[in-house]
Amino acid sequence: MRSEKEMLDLIIKTAEEDPRIRAAYLEGSRVNPNVPKDIFQDYDVVYVVNETKSFREDRQWIDRFGERLFMQYPEDSIYFSSDVENCYGWLMQFTDGNRLDLHVSTMKAVQSSLEIYRILVDKDGILPEAKPASDEIYWVKKPTEEQFYFTCNEFWWCLDNVAKGLWREELPYVMDMINLYIRPMLTRILEWKIGRDNNFSVSVGKSAKYMKRYLQEETYKRYLLTYSQAETEAVWDAVFIMCDLFRQIEEELAEKMNFHFDAAEADNCRAYLEHVRKLPADAREIYES
Repeated sequence: MRSEKEMLDLIIKTAEEDPRIRAAYLEGSRVNPNVPKDIFQDYDVVYVVNETKSFREDRQWIDRFGERLFMQYPEDSIYFSSDVENCYGWLMQFTDGNRLDLHVSTMKAVQSSLEIYRILVDKDGILPEAKPASDEIYWVKKPTEEQFYFTCNEFWWCLDNVAKGLWREELPYVMDMINLYIRPMLTRILEWKIGRDNNFSVSVGKSAKYMKRYLQEETYKRYLLTYSQAETEAVWDAVFIMCDLFRQIEEELAEKMNFHFDAAEADNCRAYLEHVRKLPADAREIYES
C-alpha cells in the first residue's frame, strides 16, 4: 500500500506538470485534525482548472494514479443532477488499498465549496489562504425550541405507521419507516444531547459515526440495540428500546434547555404501540366499541 507521502507526491507532481491544472488542494478527513487516522482514509483532492471538457473526454487520463479495482464517475449518474462543465470527478479504489476521490473544478465551483482544506499547488495564487484546520463548521448546532418540538413530534407520530406495518407483517415498509423517518429523529436528539453536554463544540461526524466517543457506554449500547433483524418480534423489541431511549433524552434536554416536554404525546404513543402489539392478527377493530 502506497504511503501518504507517495500518494501526495504523485498528486502534486501531476498538478505541477499539467498546464491545464492551475491549483490543487486536499480536503476531507485527511485535513481534519479531529478525525483519527486509519488505513481506510481516502484522498479527497480537487484540481482547479479553467475547463473540464478535456479531462472528461480522456478516459485514460486517470491511469497515472494507479491500477484500479473498481471506480465510479459520480457526475455521470442518471440519478443526480450535476454541472459537468464546472465540476467532474472520478472515485477510484486502487489495487494497493488506497482510494482517491478526485475532482477537476473551475473556480466558480470551488468558491462555493471551500471548507477545511490544505493547498498542495497554486500556480497563480488563486486560492484563499487556508485557515488553521478546524471542524467547527461541523459542530452540532444548538436547536431552537421549534426544532426540538418538530423532531419529537415526528418521532412519535411516525411510530403509528410502524405499528400498523408490524401488525400487517409488512416488514420492508416497517424497516423503511424506521430507518428513513424515525431513526434520523433519534439520532438527531442524541446529537443534541452530545452537543449540550459538550457546549455545542464537537462534531459527531457523518451519520453520527463518532457518537460512541461522547455517549455513556450504557446509552450507546441501548442505541445499538435499536438496530434489529427484520423479524416481527425483534422489531417490536427494538421499537420499544427506541421509545424509552428517545423519551429519556427528550425529557432530559427539555429540562436542561428550558423547552416544553410533551409527556402526554410520548406516553400515549407508547401505550398505543403496546396495544397494537397485543392485537390478534384477525382483529376487526383497533379498540372495541
